[in-house]
Amino acid sequence: MKARLYYIYDPMCSWCWGYAPTWQRLQKELATEVEIIYQLGGLAKDSDELMPVAMQKFLQQTWRTIAQQLGTAFNFDFWQRCQPRRSTYPACRAALIARAEGKEQAMLAAIQEAYYLQAKNPSNIDTLHALALRLGLNGDDFMRQMTCPQLDQKLQREIAKVSAMPISGFPSLVLSKNHVYSPITLDYHNWRTSYQQIKAQI
Repeated sequence: MKARLYYIYDPMCSWCWGYAPTWQRLQKELATEVEIIYQLGGLAKDSDELMPVAMQKFLQQTWRTIAQQLGTAFNFDFWQRCQPRRSTYPACRAALIARAEGKEQAMLAAIQEAYYLQAKNPSNIDTLHALALRLGLNGDDFMRQMTCPQLDQKLQREIAKVSAMPISGFPSLVLSKNHVYSPITLDYHNWRTSYQQIKAQI
């Protein structure tokens, strides 16, 4: 039985966006070595409240830090154009819907690009609906599922499963072999760091 590598993420996690190029290369190198499974961590619960100014400033500084350290592109117009909310669960649900259609990675990329490059707000259902349509998902079905209690229950189960893993925030990598879960060192600059550790364990 192949070892499993869990990629723990949130679609609106800025460090996940920063890690994306390194992760894509690592994923490509490991494609035949392990079974790669995406799992949602659920960064911030549903909220209709405007994000506090202090949190807005903190996140903008986080974006600057990531841009400086990794060269990641960010569109800071988001903070003027949108009404930011500390709410990532809608984006998580959108990823679950896309997963069922084999398009989770495409949805993740679409959400990240909309948020970080196009200054659109993935906390808003209309933003996620537009992305679903662009990916070829059925728009009416997408909207029905987004408000379905079963989908939220599925998300809560996944968050509970992930929280029991040896993770330290998002993104995280966890290797599962013979039912033993091991944290994998995550290097934002060099995919080989994680690759060599995984190869040594499988």
